[in-house]
Amino acid sequence: MPRVRRGGAFRLFVVDHVGLVPFLLFILFPIYFMVVTAFKTDRELYDLQAIPFWIRDGVSLGHFHHLFFKTNFWRWLFNSLVVSFVTMTVSVAISIFAAYSLARLRFPGARSFGIGVFITYLVPPTLLFLPLTQIVNWLGLIDSLWALVLTYPTFLIPFCTWLLLGYFKVVPREIEECALVDGCGRLGVLFRIVLPIAVPGIVCAMLFAFTLAWNEFLYALTFTSASVTKTVTVGVAAEMIRGDVFHWGGIMAGAVTGALPVVVMYVFFLDYYVVGLTAGSVKG
Repeated sequence: MPRVRRGGAFRLFVVDHVGLVPFLLFILFPIYFMVVTAFKTDRELYDLQAIPFWIRDGVSLGHFHHLFFKTNFWRWLFNSLVVSFVTMTVSVAISIFAAYSLARLRFPGARSFGIGVFITYLVPPTLLFLPLTQIVNWLGLIDSLWALVLTYPTFLIPFCTWLLLGYFKVVPREIEECALVDGCGRLGVLFRIVLPIAVPGIVCAMLFAFTLAWNEFLYALTFTSASVTKTVTVGVAAEMIRGDVFHWGGIMAGAVTGALPVVVMYVFFLDYYVVGLTAGSVKG
């Protein structure tokens, strides 16, 4: 009898999850193809008779060796880490105050301002980089990491503000009102009551902000030209694409290595990310 129950539970599990298989294949296939391409030899990569979905002639580390020791890859990686962490910290810090104000304070135009913040995030970067170029050039920051630190918050702050707005609305007002009655000021309520409760949401916003800054390409391409100031996304593309020749092995090796810091962050903060993502889906 227990065997029947276990068999029934297994069949129920298969039926419930079999629909996920096509989605998993759709999501994981590009990653699989990227890894396979990174470990292939150039001879196999450009052999029209070779099957592109697996390695036939053996694993090769040549693309990684060229990327690590014959380019400024480690400098690009350091630049991406610095820019992403700094802009993430600044953007989330500003977004906390903006989101809390929109969620709790009563002032004319609060709702319209919140919608305007979200619409600002929807403006395509291709429309903004021209005026931002003039500002960066006027400040004398062209071809420096400070140009990216200045411009990345223009799209990170609206996104993080809108994201945190949902988390702060979940925090019960009664807790804040009790703290206010006991003599705690508005900033004290924010730092002592709201922020500890909203930690999962803040971590979720930080992960999204870091990912957006890490993957950004257009601003990094526009505001940096020297090899030592480029980020990973721009550096790998500039070094591995020469004219109409695409060095796919090196590009995929850079993509695999460049994705690792983001993967590590998501794995390390996975529990906070899941809790924050589900909590933010419910607005009070």
